[in-house]
Amino acid sequence: MRFYEKHILPGLTHLTMGQEQLLPYRRRAVSGAKGRVLEIGIGSGLNLALYPDAVDQIVGVDPSPELLNQAAEASQGLTPTTEMIEGVAEALPLEDRSVDCVIATWMLCSVSEPEKVLAEIQRVLKPDGVFRFVEHGTAPEPSVQRWQRWLTLAWKRCAGNCHLDRQTDTLVEQNGFRMERLDTGYAKGPKPFVFMYEGQARLY
Repeated sequence: MRFYEKHILPGLTHLTMGQEQLLPYRRRAVSGAKGRVLEIGIGSGLNLALYPDAVDQIVGVDPSPELLNQAAEASQGLTPTTEMIEGVAEALPLEDRSVDCVIATWMLCSVSEPEKVLAEIQRVLKPDGVFRFVEHGTAPEPSVQRWQRWLTLAWKRCAGNCHLDRQTDTLVEQNGFRMERLDTGYAKGPKPFVFMYEGQARLY
């Protein structure tokens, strides 16, 4: 399995997440970022060129050294300073109250312990900081939900632990955050895979 995770999955992740239809979601997610930004699950750095001028520094965290190398290459020549750190979202290698904004794009679906990740985001955010995210997750229709639960059993094994059936808004709101904005809806593609949550939340 390590061969797959090291040599196959990074390339598949880059290709899948680099779809053109996801670009507007990425732009909206990073559009309100400013100051020192932490991007969790930075992957191959697909968001890096999209950050606005108000961003001073981007700290990218990801468990995959292969993807982090790609992100480091993608950061070359960009205006904000960047730092890439190998690590997991459940134990962020950053100090308390040290970032102005946390960005997560299609990350909460794949972590092992989303509640612990959200607790870590709370810890590293400044009191007036903001958490901005775009995720895919539980669809509103029971028939689609059934497919999501069934497919996730196999899907998470080949897609880096990606879950199709996580209720992103509930996770965020029940783990220390006040939702300021939330937009949901389907992107193009098979319904079990493409129900999107876009939001902005702050600490209580």
